[in-house]
Amino acid sequence: MKEQWQRLVAARDLLGLAESASLVEIRRRYRRLAKEHHPDLAGDESAAAMQALTEAYQLLLDYCENYPVPLTREEIEPQNDQDWWMDRFGHDPLWSKG
Repeated sequence: MKEQWQRLVAARDLLGLAESASLVEIRRRYRRLAKEHHPDLAGDESAAAMQALTEAYQLLLDYCENYPVPLTREEIEPQNDQDWWMDRFGHDPLWSKG
């Protein structure tokens, strides 16, 4: 697990991404770097760099594809204590003000 995480960090660093990035940001960054390092544009010596970029990009895409994303409001937008209480007990006659 630690080795896989190190590979992900290395891939993120190779693409020059922040600690948090969307799929759109990953794709955009890869495409920009691919234009710089593509062998047709930068010469044959850039083939190794292009291969490393592509492997890093694919690793990040695979990770994002299999990473669970939050689908509940609480995971996306944490509630403060009062809102949490009201959502759960606000309409209960024993706990609500009414």
